Amino acid sequence: HLDTFARDNLPPREQWPEFLFELPELRYPQRLNCATALLDRAVERGWGGRTVIVAPGGLRWTYADLLDRANRIARVLVEDLGFVPGNRVLLRAPNSPMHAACWFAVMKAGGIAVGTMPLLRAKELTDIVTKAQVSHALCDARLAEELDAARPNCPMLTTVALFGSGEPEDLDTRAGGKPPTFANVDTAADDTALIAFTSGTTGKPKGTMHFHRDVMAACDCWPRSTLRATPDDLFTGSPPLAFTFGLGGLLLFPLSIGAATLLVERPAPEFVLPAIEKYRATVLFTAPTSYRAM
Repeated sequence: HLDTFARDNLPPREQWPEFLFELPELRYPQRLNCATALLDRAVERGWGGRTVIVAPGGLRWTYADLLDRANRIARVLVEDLGFVPGNRVLLRAPNSPMHAACWFAVMKAGGIAVGTMPLLRAKELTDIVTKAQVSHALCDARLAEELDAARPNCPMLTTVALFGSGEPEDLDTRAGGKPPTFANVDTAADDTALIAFTSGTTGKPKGTMHFHRDVMAACDCWPRSTLRATPDDLFTGSPPLAFTFGLGGLLLFPLSIGAATLLVERPAPEFVLPAIEKYRATVLFTAPTSYRAM
């Protein structure tokens, strides 16, 4: 990371817990980029033609499609938006293929993803941007209003790129003009990959830093020992990708085994349940109240 904000704001190393990676599958190399491990390697091992993302309306992306889109967005960040490794990027979108591509683009460029719930208002967004010193944002045009309202109180947020607006400067349009390849940043395994914020129910949201190796450990522990999904499974659910629950269950876990995910933008049971039936989803992540409603 050229921008050392995250490392500078970690506790002193003597205050860290002892991390044990004694299992063979958890002995990660010192240099590790989770996008390389989860997406580029998936295509390298022959999964490029497999479906990775399904969205209501008939959209289907393969692993090769997702890699192509993430590479192009990473180029926009680096070549057009003045991005350097270690910068924090606020992601604001419903669960969608473009949201997933933006997340992987940030990882590829060596950035730190800061996910936000679609329902957050300007005040909550201001707290998050200020605390994480966010410099860039990739935002679905449908959710731009509250982010625009927050910007006067967020001078550190210098660059916002919208997608889905249809405008000439739209992120989709810019990405479409870029080559479909990108040289991923050679991050350290203990470089921060994301800052996940609490919901703020007990005060201002609190940010937790997660390293690239943490992302991989999340895929290599509970899903393997307990969930035991297969490459033929189709994952779906209601949690936003901004929650680590949603990020893991609806994006990281399926990609780690070559499976697919069904991303439903409207997470209420009346939308999720018909999508499960129509697309024959086999693994569901949601909350107890939603299970009961269904």
